[in-house]
Amino acid sequence: MLFRRLSEVPAVTIAKLRGRARGAGSEFLLACDMRFASRENAVVGQPEVGIGTPPGAGAIQHLTRLLGRGRALEAVLTSADFDAELAERYGWINRAVPDAALDEFVAGLAARIGDFPRDALIAAKAAINAITLPTPADVRADAALFQQLVRGAAAQQRMAELFKRGLQTRGRTELNLGDALGDLKAVD
Repeated sequence: MLFRRLSEVPAVTIAKLRGRARGAGSEFLLACDMRFASRENAVVGQPEVGIGTPPGAGAIQHLTRLLGRGRALEAVLTSADFDAELAERYGWINRAVPDAALDEFVAGLAARIGDFPRDALIAAKAAINAITLPTPADVRADAALFQQLVRGAAAQQRMAELFKRGLQTRGRTELNLGDALGDLKAVD
């Protein structure tokens, strides 16, 4: 519900991504109002299904609304990494911006928005949120399913194997997690 609350704050939230945002990191981005990413360096992904559980902090809700059913299924069910250009084409991020221009672009956008009347910004955001945000009950249902399955044997075995292969350490597994998840077929 923390990410749901982030989406509801009256302030406009703009995320800027230069590296990798997977799982909860991606869900944090999705909870922000807008997302901009380095064309050369950004990667997003939802690895949970490859580990043994569906995403549990809003990704299913947001990705389905942003990407549409087929692309949301592709993103969630494959647990693949998406570079910034594909993420932009699918609608996961607003824009992929050349890395050298990312800071200036986001600062300019924020400054432009910041110059507009506060009440108009709050009203427009609230109206769009009313149409697009998932209900708290939907978010809670996803979280409950995640909590149930993450404790299961399949998820525990897959996580243990990923840690053996270097998960959460700088190296091939962490940098190419989407590929590493695809290599776990024999672990079940």
